[in-house]
Amino acid sequence: MDRDVEKHAEPTQPSLLNPDHGAVPGSSFEHGDSIYAKLQRLGGKIKVEQRGIERVPENERTDHSYWNIGSMWLAANMVVPSFTIGVLGNPLFGLGFIDSALIIFFFNFISVLTVCFFSTFGAAFGLRQMVLSRFWFGWWGVKLIALFNVLACIGWASANIIVGAQLINAVNPNVPGFAGILIIAFCTLLIVFFGYRVVHTYEYWSWIPTFIVFLVVLGVLCHSGDFVNTPMRTGYIELGAALSYGSTVFGFGTGYTSYAADYTVYQPSDRPRRKVFLATWLGIFPTLLFTELLGAALATCMALNGGENDYQKGYNDNGVGGLLGALLFPRVGGFGKFCVVILALSIIANNCPNIYSVSLTLMVMGRWTRHVPRFVWTIIATAIYIAIAIPGYSQFEAVLENFMHFIGYWLAIYEGISLTEHVVFRRGFSGYQPEDYDNRDRLPPGIAALLAFCCGVVGMVTGMSQSWYVGPIAKTAGLSPTGGDVGFELGFAFAALSYAIMRAVEKWFFKR
Repeated sequence: MDRDVEKHAEPTQPSLLNPDHGAVPGSSFEHGDSIYAKLQRLGGKIKVEQRGIERVPENERTDHSYWNIGSMWLAANMVVPSFTIGVLGNPLFGLGFIDSALIIFFFNFISVLTVCFFSTFGAAFGLRQMVLSRFWFGWWGVKLIALFNVLACIGWASANIIVGAQLINAVNPNVPGFAGILIIAFCTLLIVFFGYRVVHTYEYWSWIPTFIVFLVVLGVLCHSGDFVNTPMRTGYIELGAALSYGSTVFGFGTGYTSYAADYTVYQPSDRPRRKVFLATWLGIFPTLLFTELLGAALATCMALNGGENDYQKGYNDNGVGGLLGALLFPRVGGFGKFCVVILALSIIANNCPNIYSVSLTLMVMGRWTRHVPRFVWTIIATAIYIAIAIPGYSQFEAVLENFMHFIGYWLAIYEGISLTEHVVFRRGFSGYQPEDYDNRDRLPPGIAALLAFCCGVVGMVTGMSQSWYVGPIAKTAGLSPTGGDVGFELGFAFAALSYAIMRAVEKWFFKR
């Protein structure tokens, strides 16, 4: 884990010169006779990460590897869920391969920038993402953000695990959906239970077999000759479909923003921020392009013979698992089934960040939640998303589309407020006093952030295009009645502009 790749640079920001201010030594978690301390001592005996949302001291930041940063996101995206995002362009939005590919490139390019940017905060300050959010939303306002993040992490984990269960069922129809869900969930729990070190170790290696399997899928697809260069449409039909699919792609790529800093808090504070940014970008952006473009290419096979083919039948019967099975099973036999099982288990790499970070997010919700060790929260979160995934197994496609839109909406609002605070009011990293992270009287009141969040919701509602509601602006962005989804764009703009105005008033009145 400790793989040095360069000499440490000297910190350049004043706020980083005393990196241990407000930090909590790891040894302190076992002190006392409370149930919390006893559980922590028990966890310490089996090498479980005991730290929750407390700031990490400099002498405990022992992760010196840039590859740990990049491989974290490489593994989390070299998975079937990102492949599935590529597949959805054709059956859900009627897009051809070229327009799907362009949307995948441009919307991913935008979506990953905030993940890369906020990853630099973890190394700079040793604070988790939701704790950092207190500097933008205040002590009380961050609780609303934490609630949204809990819903996102649990919902995303549920959607992901359904994909894995579909794949297992495609290999062996005798394995019911709930059994596949339980297998993947317990494997994920085994890793995240131990915390940061084990999560990074798993992600460090887990992408390799999945990458090999995706190369097999690519090779078999090329050899099959079943790729169909489905044509692009034109006019308002194409505009609406492109914007709506782009919202789905953006929602997946930007989904890591709300916990990006969680995976760099053990990096030394003197890490050059540009290198942390680049390591994250190299791990996430090329991987998203590879998996989603491969999914978009395979989806074109469903257009063979006017839709009367095994690919379409497999997709109708068993989703992405059936689609992959239609490609692999007739051509590579038992090895194809082995490949699909590997892809099903890849879900673990994607769900590890969700379940690890949801436990940390729950500790921001209130003082009392910090009296429960992090590893106990992971068990509770696992039980919850299993309970959601099992009944949602048969409705996966609609659940995934709506859920990705939800993530894109709320995170765009979150990003509009946090980036405005960072750039306009903090004027960069030097504007932070990280030791104030647990002092509510030194944090912003949060009134401006909450009001701006409401304004962002107004923008989101006017621009969203869902099966159950189409906003007035969305109707003008495509062919009626569905229009085109511009919810995340308007949510970001409304939130950023309103926050810039209201935060200026708030700072003048409260002086903080």
